[in-house]
Formats: sequence, structure tokens, C-alpha cells
Amino acid sequence: METTSTAEKKEEIKQKPLLGVTVHVDCVLLVITACSFLTRLWRLEEPRSIVFDEVHFGRFTGYYLQNVFFFDLHPPLGKLLLAAAGYVAGFQGNFQFTSIGQEYPCDGDIPIWHLRLIPALFGALLCPVIYQIFVTLGFNYWTATLAASLVVFDNALLTQSRFILIDSMLLFFCVLSIYSLVRFRRLKDRAFSKEWWGCLCMLGVSITCAISVKYAGIFTVFIVGLVLLYDYWQLIGDQTKSARTLWHHLLSYFGILVVLPIMLYLAIFYVNLQVLYKSGPHDDRMTSAFQASLEGGLSKITKGQPLEVAFGSQITLRHTHGSHPCWLHSHKHIYPIRYSDGRGSSAQQQVTCYSFKDINNWWIVKNPNHTNIQVSDPPEVIHDGDIIQLIHGMTGRTLNSHDVAAPVTPQMMEVTCYIDYNISHAAQNLWKVEIVNADIEGDTWQAIKSQVRLVHVNTSCALKVSGAQLPDWGFYQFEVGSDRIVNQDANIWNVEEHKYTRFGDDKDGDISDSLQQPDEEQTYTTGSNHHLGFLDKFLELQWRMLAANQEVHQEHRYSSEPLEWLLMQRGIAYWMNPTNNAQIHFLGNPVIWWSSSISLVIYILILCVFVVRWCRQCEDLSTDEWDRFLLAGVLFGGGWLANYLPYFLMERTLFLHHYLPAYICKIALLPVTLQLIYLHVLRSQIQRSVFTSLLAVWFTTVIMVFYQFTPFSYGHYSLSDEGIESRRWMDTWGFLIHSQLHV
Repeated sequence: METTSTAEKKEEIKQKPLLGVTVHVDCVLLVITACSFLTRLWRLEEPRSIVFDEVHFGRFTGYYLQNVFFFDLHPPLGKLLLAAAGYVAGFQGNFQFTSIGQEYPCDGDIPIWHLRLIPALFGALLCPVIYQIFVTLGFNYWTATLAASLVVFDNALLTQSRFILIDSMLLFFCVLSIYSLVRFRRLKDRAFSKEWWGCLCMLGVSITCAISVKYAGIFTVFIVGLVLLYDYWQLIGDQTKSARTLWHHLLSYFGILVVLPIMLYLAIFYVNLQVLYKSGPHDDRMTSAFQASLEGGLSKITKGQPLEVAFGSQITLRHTHGSHPCWLHSHKHIYPIRYSDGRGSSAQQQVTCYSFKDINNWWIVKNPNHTNIQVSDPPEVIHDGDIIQLIHGMTGRTLNSHDVAAPVTPQMMEVTCYIDYNISHAAQNLWKVEIVNADIEGDTWQAIKSQVRLVHVNTSCALKVSGAQLPDWGFYQFEVGSDRIVNQDANIWNVEEHKYTRFGDDKDGDISDSLQQPDEEQTYTTGSNHHLGFLDKFLELQWRMLAANQEVHQEHRYSSEPLEWLLMQRGIAYWMNPTNNAQIHFLGNPVIWWSSSISLVIYILILCVFVVRWCRQCEDLSTDEWDRFLLAGVLFGGGWLANYLPYFLMERTLFLHHYLPAYICKIALLPVTLQLIYLHVLRSQIQRSVFTSLLAVWFTTVIMVFYQFTPFSYGHYSLSDEGIESRRWMDTWGFLIHSQLHV
């Protein structure tokens, strides 16, 4: 009986419930994640003032919520996420972000906590993702814990996560890309399984999101691509894999890591352009066709204007592709008889490119074979290859060029409005119209749509904006000349505003009298709304953004050079309280920053030693250990190089926060180096015990220094002058002291 009873009890124990869930909880991960969220969310609404680039990204959020088009050099994903948070929180976009330090209203018009929440969440999630990367790579849990903890207790990462900025989103998606890659590589023996496809898709989405927040994400994508390329090369060398399998892998990579990112990237821009459909403050950075596709603004001005340019048309000519928008312009002032370098001019009427809309931007298109400057009935439309004259509307003088050097760029010829001085300079005022996009828009010259070159008949030079500014005698407007090199974007123009010339009963009236506003009777050819397709708008916006990234040249007190980033020689003042020393200053944890820089050198030295010993048949590491440390070196060391070295080639204003993607890779390499030293450099238990004790002291110092510098991350209380000076460990750290600002 006892035996039967015992058997029944064992049977009951073996029985499983009909529905059960087994959960494994990593308590260390939970604690680290909780610390990460706590540090990022604590007093998130403080300071209640605009901090650093919140003045830009807060304003952009308002534009999104009011559907107003704006231009920014960064892709739209990060800003769209901020706008989504503002929309959910009920923000109407009616707060004007005017300057750093401006106080936010206390009446709830702007949900500052909600807007700062999105960057804080992405910054907080960095820590668990870093932890999972190390665990997935096969490092021990102590190393994973240390890596995540260093991210938690770094002041630079903390500061950048607490305000309406997009860098924490970039960092998160870059780190998520690395995690997805590591997870994907572990599944190489389970190719085409559901988990394999899931990790591959997560990798494709994360690299797209990284690039769609900031173009700096492309450097992480480069490292990911190198690792995948190496893996595929190894796959090719595996003779057990059939050609069909190799093709399946290649097509899978191409579909998920090329086609899917392109589609997602286009989708993000599509949403961006669909939301921003109203005319805004940055319209003039875009072409006339782009502006005319927006609601209001230029589209309102050009509504109902004639579409086809004819002899007798009144037009304004906009430089199409210049980084600085301007219109062909003239005024009664003449070129100086002699320039500052001693060269002489023709002393003819100046022709420039003016950055503002003005009555002097208007020109009349004239048929050289007729004296009449009115539009005939029906209009005599101008086609590709036609010869025209351009008469300046306010002065009545014709656009002219001749073999005289341009004022600032002597390689070009001077362009003038011809004044008949009855001397040897005869008029040379015939221009040939070349429609650059005739294959798309047709060979008829159309307002807004047609992109044209005006080629001088006598010299075969094209009308061009050099980009140089004239001296004070030219009112600092942009130089216009004619250039022998015809095929270049700098000499492409388009008609923006257009109307047909109409005089009153007095046919001999002044030409300037014809510069009247168009009415319904003037619209001989009905101009429909200028529709620009999504791809055209996307390509133009993409080109402008890439160009703008190279044009950020401005003097700034807190700008820095890449060499200064290694030792964090210069931080950035983000905000200061107007009445005391409370301030936000972007600066990393010096102990982590300098230790990680040293670890780069140590890792390279150890790796070189192991390579030499491996060549001498000394196997210090097993194959798995060697692969692990080498992959970590590629992902973190290579990631640091890929995110750091390109900035040496950039001719633009740079700040310390540009170093963050490289810095987080450098932080991750530090625990790798420490584990390498502990397991494979130190041989005796005594050495390892001493090393562990030193690490405990070092990590305690990390936490203490983090706490010491938190007033610069939170700005929650005012330090004394002495307290600030005691934290100025380098003379180049530009902490602000209120009493010294007003001396």
C-alpha cells in the first residue's frame, strides 16, 4: 500500500497544468534597467526653460502639429516621433521657441514632460540593449553588467537623453542594429527559421531607423555591412552549402537589408511630406516647383498665372539649384570704373542675384525681331532654342554680356544691363533659351516647371551665379556673370512669377508701367496648380539636406575638433539659470571617458600580442574565445573608428555630442578589455584578486564622479563658485559662473 501511495504522489507531481508559463527573470538586468529609467526620468520637466537645441527641435515639433513645411538637415524620423508625443499630449504647436533660456509657460500650453519623455525613453533603453549584446556575444554576466552600468553612469549620455533632442534615438537604433546583428549571427545554423527571419527583419528596420534619425547612422550600417559581407564570404567557402542555398541567402539579405530599408526610408519621408503640406518659413530653400506644390505661399501668388512664357511675358528668374535662393536682379547703379585690384570695368549697369523678392527682379521677354513688347494674341510662345532679349522692367535696359572680366570672378565675363554710351562697346544682348528638362516638361518654356539655361549668343557663355558676394558697391548681392562652361547646375534658372505685359491706352508709356498685377484677362494660357510628385519632392529634399550638412560653418564658442574629443577637452554649455549658477553643461563622466580611451590602446596591444603568439603556435584562446573577442573588437573598436574618423574629413562646425556614437562603442570596448585581461593576461589567482579589488575601487570612483557632475546634467541646484571651479578638471572646460558673466 505504501508503494502504491508513493507512486501516486510521484504521478501527481509529474502532472503539468493545462496552461502554464515558465518565466526566467534576470534580476540584475531589471535593476540596471530600473536605474537607467530612474536617472533619465527624474525631474524630467526641469529646467522649465529651453535647453540648447530644444530651440530647434521644439520649433520643428510645432511646425509638424500645424502642418507647416520646414527645412532641416536631419532626416525626419526623430522629429516625427517628437511630434507624435506632442500630438498625444495635446500640444497645439502654438508656443514660439525663440531662444535658449526662454521659459516654458506654466499654464500647460506646452507639455514639456511629454516632449522630453521620448528621448528619455530611448536613452533609458540603451542600457538593457547593451547588456543583451554582451550576453548574446557570450561574455559573462559580470562583464555585461559592467557595460550596462557604464552607460547608466555616464553624464554625457544622461544629459543628451533628457531634453527635446534626437541623439538618444540615434544611439538606440545604432545599438539595436548591433544587437540584431549579434542575434542573427547566432542563428546561422538555423537559417530561414522564423527566428532567423525575425532577427534579419529587426536588423533591416533598425539600420533604417538609425539612418532616418541622423545620417551619422550610416557609419554603424557600414560596420554591420562589413560583418555580413564576411559571413557571406565564409558561407561561400562552405562546400556543404549548395549554390541554391547561397542564392537564397543573398536574395534574403538583399530583400531585407536593401529593399526593405529603401521602402521604409521612402515611407518615412512620404509621411513627412504628407504632414507638412502648408507653406512655411523655409520655403525659399526649395525650388519654385517645390514651393508651388505647398498650400499658400508661392502657390497662392502664382495661382492663375500664365503657364507658357511668350514674347512680351513679364517674369522673375530664380536661380534653381543654388544653396542660397536668389533672383536675377538689376538696379540703376553701375559697376565701378576700376575695381580694388586695379582691373577696369565697363561701367555698365549692375546685374546681380538678389536674395529677396523685389520690383527690380522683374524682366520682360522681348522678341529681337520686333519692337513691340506686348504679348500678341494668340501669344507667341517661346520654345527650346529660341533667341530672346531680356529687358529690365524698371530701367528699360537689356541684359547684356561682353568680353570684360566679371568683378569678383575674373574667369567669367561681366553681365550688365546695357547703357549706350556711344562708344566702342556695342550691345550684345541676344540670349538663346535652352530648356534643360525638355525631355520631361516639353520644349515649351513654362513658368515654374521648365529649367533653362540662357546662353549668350555672341560668346556662347551661359548666365551663371558664381556664389561670390559683391563688395559694398554691389550691396553684397551675389555676383552674376557668364561662364564658358555651359553644362553645370550653377547656370540653371526657372521662371517663378509670370504675367503677360499689358499697357493701357497709351502705347508709349514707360515700361515700368506694365509691371501690374495679373488679372483674369491677362491669363491667356491657364496655369493649373503646379503638382510635383512625391519622388520629385523627395529627391529635391534629399539633395538639399545632404548639401546643407556640408554648409554648417559658424563660429561657436563651444565648437570643438575631433582630436579634442578623445580626452573631452571641451564640453558644451546647454543652459544657465539667469539668476544663479544652476546650469546644464554637456560633459561626460571623466573617469569613464578617459578609461575607455586608454582601453582602446590596451585592447590593440593585447590583440597584437595574441596574434604574434598565435603565429608562433601558442594557443592562448580557444576558437570560440578568439571569435568572441575578435567580433567584439570589430563591432566596438571598428564601430568607434567608423563613427570617429569621418569627422576629420568634414569641413563643418562640430561639437562634442557628434562623438556620442563613437563614444558608446568605446565604452562597450572597455569591459571587453577588462575581461580579456582578467581571463587571459593575469595568470594567478592572487593577480586576479588584486585586479578585482582595483576594479571595485575604480567603479566606486565612477559612481562618485557621476554624482559629483550631476548638477551639470540636471541643473537642479546652483553650485557655489568654488564648487564649479573644483569640478573644472581641465582648463578648457567652459563652465559658467554667474558672477563673472556680468563683470
